[in-house]
Amino acid sequence: MSAKLSNAQIAWRAAQDLPDGAYVNLGIGFPEMIAKFKPDGREVIYHTENGILDFGEAPPAGQEDWDLINAGKKAVTANPGAAFFHHADSFSMVRGGHLDIAVLGAYEVAENGDIANWSTGPGSVPAVGGAMDLVHGAKQIWVVTDHVTKDGKPKLLKHCRLPLTGVGCVTTVFTSLAVVDIKNGRFVLREKLPSISVEELQAVTEATLVVGDKVGDLVVPNV
Repeated sequence: MSAKLSNAQIAWRAAQDLPDGAYVNLGIGFPEMIAKFKPDGREVIYHTENGILDFGEAPPAGQEDWDLINAGKKAVTANPGAAFFHHADSFSMVRGGHLDIAVLGAYEVAENGDIANWSTGPGSVPAVGGAMDLVHGAKQIWVVTDHVTKDGKPKLLKHCRLPLTGVGCVTTVFTSLAVVDIKNGRFVLREKLPSISVEELQAVTEATLVVGDKVGDLVVPNV
């Protein structure tokens, strides 16, 4: 299947759903891109586990302050009024239920909301890390991911096969082909690329997609 969104386009689409005034943690790697695409006029307060609240997008190349980084060791900017605090205090925010949304990448997502985003296999992420806290502490868990693996296998599954990060916690998945909500233990199709049919999307999704009367078009600008 040739038509698909880039990672930047997936990040843009996820950013459009962030509600005004939300406190949001962006996971290491792919989810960090979302900070670049906050809609104009909308206040979103980004949190990072290493101790920043209300950081902004990455600075231009050559203008980085390497004392100001996120949990993924990437340079960020600080918005007016940003706060800095100890790593332990940051995790107290996570575990205390003070985050509205955490956005994570994933290797696998199951239809009941289970997520696997680490693995003990060769060359993989060596440990579960702070995601273990985020999946239990944030009020909603969103996933941004390609719809299939590099070798074309589905990532939206009936049951995860890799070690789990969290159980029954994912609420929405933004993929390179679709936006899928998880409701009552099922994948519910909200939007799909106009260039693919529901049948084509189902063919690259292991679990059954619930398709309602209205499925929106996943239309994203070139970003």
